[in-house]
Amino acid sequence: MNQDEFRRMTRARPYDRDAALEAAMGLFWRNGYHATSLKDLEAALSMKPGSIYAAFTSKEALFLLALERYFERGRDAFRTKMAHAVSPLDALAGHLRDLASEDFSDAGQCACMLVKTLLNAAPEDVVIRGAAQDYLDALREDMADVFERAIMRNELPRGTDTARLARLYQADVIQLRIEAQRGVAGAELAALAEDMSQRLIGLRADVFTA
Repeated sequence: MNQDEFRRMTRARPYDRDAALEAAMGLFWRNGYHATSLKDLEAALSMKPGSIYAAFTSKEALFLLALERYFERGRDAFRTKMAHAVSPLDALAGHLRDLASEDFSDAGQCACMLVKTLLNAAPEDVVIRGAAQDYLDALREDMADVFERAIMRNELPRGTDTARLARLYQADVIQLRIEAQRGVAGAELAALAEDMSQRLIGLRADVFTA
């Protein structure tokens, strides 16, 4: 390829960055980083290879932006739901029920993208693995903050290990998405979420019956 051809290929065309990132997130979430080819990205983003690299620098950089988008969307939704809750424990239980009622018709977008990234990352994917881990840690910290609020509202006893509860809660969230990925029927998924929710509510009952 001569320089003129390269310039024509990489010449910036008008594009919708938000739409491109949305398409990239869906594609990477469904297929994973390594299983997503440049041709896949071309089709999903409606952009030529040169335009993709001109806009996002590299496939890895594009993936990291897509992963960040996924994280921020999930975190913002969780924080908004928790911020308006009168009862932190009820809000956490409701979040589990809501997860079980989501539309899981796209089998590739059932499991958590952050967890899928960790499981599929190669040893050399240090930056990608680190980003996914950092995002999961940040989400768990938000969950711990909600349990701290439950203590402040006397739903949990003083001295409760909120970090431990947050880890268990995050494991429940991940498990629900894994079960959805496995194709578990909606009624069974809802029942599982209800069992998890009742366990949370049971923590509050222990406080008032002690």
